[in-house]
Amino acid sequence: MDKFLNVTRRFLRDEEGVTAIEYGLIAALIAVVIIAAVAAVGDGLGTTFQAIADCLETPATCV
Repeated sequence: MDKFLNVTRRFLRDEEGVTAIEYGLIAALIAVVIIAAVAAVGDGLGTTFQAIADCLETPATCV
């Protein structure tokens, strides 16, 4: 019984797994920020290229 308690206490004090989980959460957060940034830039670029295409079709309407 003492061996079981010692193993359980050692397991509860072990923090190596916690560090790995923290790194995983940080990596996930960075990935979400990158995805949001790329999506925002993509929308802006789409609008810009559409404006250029419209100007090429009808140059009189562009300033």
